[in-house]
Amino acid sequence: MAPIDVTQAVPAPPAVLPSTIDPAPAPPPAGPASIGRRLWGFKWLLLGAAILIGGTVWFASPRILGPAVATDQVTRADLVETVVATGSVETPFRVTISSQITGTVLEVEVAEGQRVSLGQKLVSLESRELQSDVVQAQGAVDQAEAHMRQLAELTLPTAGASLAEAQATLLNAEQTLLRAIALVRTGDETRVALDAARKGVDIAHTQVRTAELQVYTASPGGSDHVTGQTQLSQAVANRATAIARLGYATIAAPRAGVLIARSVERGTVVQPGTPLLTLAPDGPTQLRLAIDERNLGKLALQQPAIASADAFSDQRFAAVLSYINPAVDIARAAVEVKLTVTDPPAYLRQDMTVSVDIEVARAAKALSLPSRSVRELLSGTPWVLALQDGRAVKLPVKLGIQGATRIEITAGLTEGAQVIPMTSDIAAGDRVRSLTP
Repeated sequence: MAPIDVTQAVPAPPAVLPSTIDPAPAPPPAGPASIGRRLWGFKWLLLGAAILIGGTVWFASPRILGPAVATDQVTRADLVETVVATGSVETPFRVTISSQITGTVLEVEVAEGQRVSLGQKLVSLESRELQSDVVQAQGAVDQAEAHMRQLAELTLPTAGASLAEAQATLLNAEQTLLRAIALVRTGDETRVALDAARKGVDIAHTQVRTAELQVYTASPGGSDHVTGQTQLSQAVANRATAIARLGYATIAAPRAGVLIARSVERGTVVQPGTPLLTLAPDGPTQLRLAIDERNLGKLALQQPAIASADAFSDQRFAAVLSYINPAVDIARAAVEVKLTVTDPPAYLRQDMTVSVDIEVARAAKALSLPSRSVRELLSGTPWVLALQDGRAVKLPVKLGIQGATRIEITAGLTEGAQVIPMTSDIAAGDRVRSLTP
């Protein structure tokens, strides 16, 4: 069979005229959405570029503009300068109570910490022997008084009667002598009678003189009276001594106050001068402090202070500086001062530890800086690092009063100036930026 011609069997496709073919569609116009889609394709490239630029700025800015620091600003504020110290509570003085005699304690009437009044019985000692001494002394007084009464009631009247009798005898003897003289002249009497009459007068004179002496000695100012009065005075003094010693057997409070120490018990044998009790008398409460001698020039009497007890730190009370010791304790390089508490709180106790702020100066609306910004504060030439035109500049300053956290600036800076604190690692001449608005 003859082969079939495939090329002749399949008809050829019709020819397409150029005029009948549709033209290709034109690209859409470029718009924001189209641009965004194109940029999104480069997102990672753009992100890397932004990070690179930001990092370059971040790391380059400190080198160009300097590090950023928080600065302190010079402002006006009310300042109070205080001297701070610790001390203890005490009364102006304390009384140590002891026995004046040797004896055995019979009873202790009070307890430590108890408040006592003037004359209140504190300690009783055994007193039987002392009571016997008083009885004996009283007997001596009675005897001396009886002797004085005897002089007044018996001896003196008897001496007076004897004197009168002697004077009468003398008068009679004198008359007898006169008669004897007359009789001798007339020859009626002998010389023997005359001599006897004269002797009788002499004896009578002697008796009168003796009687006068007896009256005088028994009268006030006489020897017997003076001796009796002396014996009576001595007996009265001995009785007073015995009564006083008996009183020593009862130890009483010499003042009103609080007993802060006790070292005696019942049955103890005490000796004179041995401390038994310690009394803190009622009166002004004082605070005793030791102040560093460097602050001595700032202190003055009547300066106000605020104190607080360590045991009650949240409660504060007022005090006034009332005493500055004229001498300095060379061992501690400190001076002792005392403050008077006019209205002490009830919780204060003897020897309680207190903290005190003594106000030594005050200034209103003073130019000031925080203490952390002033360098070499204790030297004679303090200075600061001020921020000027983007650089740290060393400026000397003059200081006034020093408050708790701020210091008065009297020269070297103006209000609003910015100062770099010591906590920043910045040196003079460095570039620096302030973070303080």
